[in-house]
Amino acid sequence: MIHRRYGLAIAAATAAALMAGCQSGGAAPLSLSGLTKTVDGMDPKGTDKCPLAYDIAAAAKTAGVTATGGPGPVNEADGPAATGEGGKRAEAGEALAENPGALVSCTFHLGTEDVEVHTIATRRPQASAPLAPVAQNLAGMSTDDLIAYMKKSGEAKAGEPVMTGSGNVAAVRLKLDGEGDAALLIGVGASGRSSLEPARVGALAQALAGQVQ
Repeated sequence: MIHRRYGLAIAAATAAALMAGCQSGGAAPLSLSGLTKTVDGMDPKGTDKCPLAYDIAAAAKTAGVTATGGPGPVNEADGPAATGEGGKRAEAGEALAENPGALVSCTFHLGTEDVEVHTIATRRPQASAPLAPVAQNLAGMSTDDLIAYMKKSGEAKAGEPVMTGSGNVAAVRLKLDGEGDAALLIGVGASGRSSLEPARVGALAQALAGQVQ
């Protein structure tokens, strides 16, 4: 889960700095209520299949990535393929309780690298704020760079990928059906390193965003 793996304190601090300065199968457009229902219906321990309509192989093809893609992490022992946060399981003090919403995190693989895909929707902007510790960990950037990046990605136009300086992380604001704010964040590889060129990572994020809107 995001707050355990990457640190709730970082998410809360970054969200504060920024403020100062069943959804599946592709049958329905992305909505806050739909994503929340999806999370509420997920096993708290995670699932072996992403509940959202992502096709990593198709997205890779669209992005011009030749590596073979599939569901789940490269090493199955690394954990479940998908987890959910927020909704009914949000606890007082957590980001998705303060700004009600839901987060579905899915892991795929391309060749020998994991691809994390985080989809979040909240009642108020900025939906991407709780993903700050994820972006920082995956991109290996400083707190100052993180705050600047999250502000930029949170203010970007819907559908426009925003890259980290490391080139292996990209965020895309998503359009929602109805109220709220939403974002997708992907990370390829880890600690600021990936075999994919930054342009491919951005194109991959854009392709995945198009699959759930």
